[in-house]
Amino acid sequence: MKLHDNGVFLLHIADSFEKIAQYLGGMDKESFFKNSLTQDAVVRNYEIIGEAARNITDDFRALHPEIDWRGMAGLRNILIHQYFGIDLNNVWNISKVHAPDTLAKIQALPEYQTAKKLLSNHRK
Repeated sequence: MKLHDNGVFLLHIADSFEKIAQYLGGMDKESFFKNSLTQDAVVRNYEIIGEAARNITDDFRALHPEIDWRGMAGLRNILIHQYFGIDLNNVWNISKVHAPDTLAKIQALPEYQTAKKLLSNHRK
């Protein structure tokens, strides 16, 4: 796999979504609002997701319109450029409502499966 391969970016996206799910696992909304460490970790992973989504080629994104590439990149832009006014309600709702579905769609892509297999074989 090349460093700037769509598969690599898909791995980064999936890994970050998995981390977000782990950070928020067992946590309710009120606890999330009170825990700045978890907030920072979740926001950072959305920044990674957005940057990776921005690096997916246009052709690949066009082949997979079921995935909200623009939304991922747009959220990254909001988090980076409007860091002083992050809406934690939106972050929570995205994490609980949209993120699991998006992760499942990413993991279903053949390119993701291939990249994951190559990475797994490389680590052996």
